[in-house]
Amino acid sequence: MSVRRLDENQPESFEFTPENLEWAKGQIAKYPQGRQASAIIPLLWQAQKQHDYWLPEPAIRYVAEMLDMPYIRALEVATFYTMFNLSPVGKFFVQLCGTTPCWLRGSDDIKAVCREKIGEQSTVSADGNFSWLEVECLGACANAPMVQINDDYYEDLTAENFAKLLDDLAAGREVKVGPQVDRQTSAPVGGPTTLREIPHIAQTTGGEA
Repeated sequence: MSVRRLDENQPESFEFTPENLEWAKGQIAKYPQGRQASAIIPLLWQAQKQHDYWLPEPAIRYVAEMLDMPYIRALEVATFYTMFNLSPVGKFFVQLCGTTPCWLRGSDDIKAVCREKIGEQSTVSADGNFSWLEVECLGACANAPMVQINDDYYEDLTAENFAKLLDDLAAGREVKVGPQVDRQTSAPVGGPTTLREIPHIAQTTGGEA
């Protein structure tokens, strides 16, 4: 297990935007008095989203104070869960699933595209647009291989359509979220293969079918 450390370069301060502050208060209100610390994960996540998808030390301290909990406990949460990025990431943060189903379906090809177009893992591309990281299962095995970019899943990838996806994101063009082939969510490619017709059901009226 790798050691997760805070980045050496930190902003001087952090505070929620007015909109995020109201959202945070709503999350805290879900918990009974004295249990506000239970909101630590959603608040840290929102802080990360606000701060270009990485979590700086002042944000961890800010959230701990908001929840009236010891700073060290908030730091433990932030450094334990890999969903929190402790160093800057690209504008588009690519999490590439390399677990067995995705690997069997070609995640190595997707990884090669990442290296070609972005660079090595955990480094931000020269234009600041991209960084990537190989992660464990993201739970979209039926649509392997796949990646998560910021909040969205992109599935049924090939080297070709993934390279185009990165190019379109960099150019600010609209992209398709979810499966990149002809399928609805996790349904079979090409459409349903069973229950394609409504079966005839006899209706009984007066004892006759």
